[in-house]
Amino acid sequence: MAFTRREFLRTTAAGVALASIDATLGAQGAEALANLGVTWHKTVCRYCGAGCGVMLGVENGKPVAIRGDRENPVNRGLMCVKGFYLHQVITAKNRLLHPLVRKDGELVQASWDEAMELVARKFRESIEQYGPDSVGFYGSGQGLTEETYLANKLFKGCIGTNNVEGNPRLCMASAVGGYTTSFGADEPIGTYDDIDACDLFMLIGTNTAEAHPVIYNRLEARKKANPGTKFIFIDPRKTPTNKLVDLHLQVKPGYDLAVMNAIAHVLVKEGYTDEQFIAESVNFSDGTKPITYDEYKAFLQKYTPEYAAAQAGVPAEQIVEAARLFGKSPTAMTMWCMGVNQRVAGVFLNNLIHNLHLLTGKLGKPGCDSFSLTGQPNACGGVREGGALSHLLPGHRAVDNEQHRKEVAAVWGVPVEKISPKPGLHAVALFDGLVQGNVKALYVMCTNPAQSLPNLNRYRKGMADAFLVVAEAFHPTETTKLADVVLPVAFWGEKEGVYGCTERRSQHLAKALEPPGEARWDGDVLIDLAKRLGYGAYFEHYKGPEDVWNEYLQLTKGKDMDLTGATYARLRELRGLRWPVPSTDHPGTRHRFTREDPLFPAEKAGNRRMYFYTKPDGKAVIFARPDKAPEEPTDAEFPVALTTGRILEQWHTMTMTGQIPALNRPAPRAYVEINPADARAWGVADRDKVRLTTRRGQLELEARVIDRPRPGTVFVPWHWADRLANVLTTDAVDPASKEPEYKVCAVRVEKA
Repeated sequence: MAFTRREFLRTTAAGVALASIDATLGAQGAEALANLGVTWHKTVCRYCGAGCGVMLGVENGKPVAIRGDRENPVNRGLMCVKGFYLHQVITAKNRLLHPLVRKDGELVQASWDEAMELVARKFRESIEQYGPDSVGFYGSGQGLTEETYLANKLFKGCIGTNNVEGNPRLCMASAVGGYTTSFGADEPIGTYDDIDACDLFMLIGTNTAEAHPVIYNRLEARKKANPGTKFIFIDPRKTPTNKLVDLHLQVKPGYDLAVMNAIAHVLVKEGYTDEQFIAESVNFSDGTKPITYDEYKAFLQKYTPEYAAAQAGVPAEQIVEAARLFGKSPTAMTMWCMGVNQRVAGVFLNNLIHNLHLLTGKLGKPGCDSFSLTGQPNACGGVREGGALSHLLPGHRAVDNEQHRKEVAAVWGVPVEKISPKPGLHAVALFDGLVQGNVKALYVMCTNPAQSLPNLNRYRKGMADAFLVVAEAFHPTETTKLADVVLPVAFWGEKEGVYGCTERRSQHLAKALEPPGEARWDGDVLIDLAKRLGYGAYFEHYKGPEDVWNEYLQLTKGKDMDLTGATYARLRELRGLRWPVPSTDHPGTRHRFTREDPLFPAEKAGNRRMYFYTKPDGKAVIFARPDKAPEEPTDAEFPVALTTGRILEQWHTMTMTGQIPALNRPAPRAYVEINPADARAWGVADRDKVRLTTRRGQLELEARVIDRPRPGTVFVPWHWADRLANVLTTDAVDPASKEPEYKVCAVRVEKA
């Protein structure tokens, strides 16, 4: 081998964070594997929402290797360190091989028939006694689109409850709210192609180098190809992403809305706006009613750089510099992630980001976009596009829209009256329903809410008290420990389906292996449950995932996210298609709402460069959104701001990455980052034990004294199950998106 695993890890830890699998195997090594009988299968990485293509190597029915897919335009053969070990997760020691049923307080092995009969009986009893809203489904941005579609159909179309939620509510709902209110439809206008033509990147609330390493590599490549490329970073922490940064606004957690309005203030005041684009393609609103451009300008008068500086704790001159860099640059992309979305003002902040692009016309052309980064591999495809949240239906439809319900019922073959017009319980409310006893039975698929929910001390008891079913490939997890039934299901590489990633790209995942033990495809399990509940007639026509996908395609036809042309036949051959793709000869779409978009209504648009056809008049909206403090500002009792996040080597609750020794070595235990100035004031040394206390819980962690968080702020990665960071976080939600404010709460820090 040209590059050992230890050298690879050392390189990534130093900040490069990437390597092509061909660089680790070497071209000769890859050829040698092929000669030894290794078969390569085209698939997509199981981790973040970047959509990296990988090739899974299988020999004698076993996974033996992985490499980046050089033909995939997303990653061009590159993988991050987590992807480098992904094939080893398939055979991890914690794979669940048999159904488990709780008896006398213990989970014991059971047959599939015993387990499924118990699940069906408990759900049936609850529905008959308390009504359909006494049950629910909680899914994942990691499930295949076909799996999530079947669950949505069973619960909304057959059982008749809209209590269908997924963990994207916890990470992407505010991005959805921002896109739909500003542009009229969810998901980005541009694509990754814009990175390669962009001169100015503004990164907000995203540690791209660790959370989306392959995207970070593309940013680095752009800087190398065009050294004049500038990077603005708005975040409370210094992170490995700072390697690229020209200007860092190290804001107080939760106070960056004022900064965004101040940047808009400077853009308008100093003449960086595109007046023609505004006149042709933009309306203005205060959130409740239309306003004029002049009224919006008057609103901005409050938001001077000095005012924003006082709110956010950054120099006013940095805000002015950021605005001028953005305004002067011929192209600009803004990228953001959980630091923006996981806030009680997440939708507002998304709107304010979009405002900057609408004011300057830096949208819908090469090198320009307002581009949300996605945390999970199928949060876009399965949940957002597939309509698997409590207020949605497939194809960007809404449950409270009568015509939408009729369209979905017609395809599902169910009576339209079965689909309730009332939105169900959003994620936090759904788990609160368990606490209150209103939700009696919950089916959880491919996620670990007993570790990932905020304010965990409140919700874990509700999960233990209700009838909890968990369909999972791994055990134990914090959620399976609380379950009454645990169902073993197929993992990545053991099933076929589709993921939809950040740039609207739908990609096919090949089935390369048979599931181990008694594990089954999630879709088969859901169909089995449907039959046992008496709804088998609505599911008997599915012979496999392709049949499910084909039915789903009917619900995308004619919609803004038209996938009609993305058949399995095409997806098996191609490296994905970016919607809208309305026919089997269409190559996919780079920029929406422009003349290259196949849905662009040229006769309505006239001479306009962009026409937002999901808005009644084709115009996007600039919102006058006020600044808003976090739900829980610091005070005398809890004087420090706590923020949480991820690290390079681990992913979410470590169900997968925690099984790989090489990924555990760089950070073997949970810790809290403390600024050196704070550490001196608190008498804390590196590796000391400290106690973190919030209004919800307490945690003891090892201190890592490092100049990353700004003074007055501490940072805790949330991956470790033995130190549940989310016992500390608040469950306050954005009133529009219902997304919790994981990213900031008030904490007291003491030496333990």
